[in-house]
Amino acid sequence: MGKARLEAFSDGVIAIIITIMVLELRVPQGATLDVLRPLIPVFLSYVLSFVYVGIYWANHHHFMHAAQHVNGRVLWANLHLLFWLSLFPFATGWMGENHFAPVPVAIYGTVLLMASIAWRPFQSALIAANGGQESLLAHALARDWKGLVSTAMYAAAIGFAFIHPAIAGLLYITVAVMWLVPDRRIETRMTRA
Repeated sequence: MGKARLEAFSDGVIAIIITIMVLELRVPQGATLDVLRPLIPVFLSYVLSFVYVGIYWANHHHFMHAAQHVNGRVLWANLHLLFWLSLFPFATGWMGENHFAPVPVAIYGTVLLMASIAWRPFQSALIAANGGQESLLAHALARDWKGLVSTAMYAAAIGFAFIHPAIAGLLYITVAVMWLVPDRRIETRMTRA
């Protein structure tokens, strides 16, 4: 089965997720800079989530570019991933509106954790549908240390959210920065192939 519909659907869902998040940024009442102060946590949580959604979109794009085929397993694994990504607007809004209180920060981390866990079956299904362990994707992803470290850091951040939410926030930012450093494994393999 071709991959075009899955790509188009995923791109559409991700675009809607970003749109919903930006709609949570309410226009303040007033014309002074002071009215922006209460919006700072909302804006900061939006920026962080925008970066995360962008990271997922870029990695999804690379994976789909390296894949030739999808099957039912890939479709369902992709839907599972999109489900967790679709919760970003809720978690982002709740965390920002409550000025990084412990429970919303922990729920935000839970959504990040579940999205990172959902990436694994998507990745595995796509590899299996495109040649298994001998595929370009499998060779490119032989050592996925960033994925493992990210999942562990999200889990730790959930616990830290109840001790000191700022530590959890720093862990979320650290993971995002780690993923912003370009991962050239797939591009390098495709160039060689």
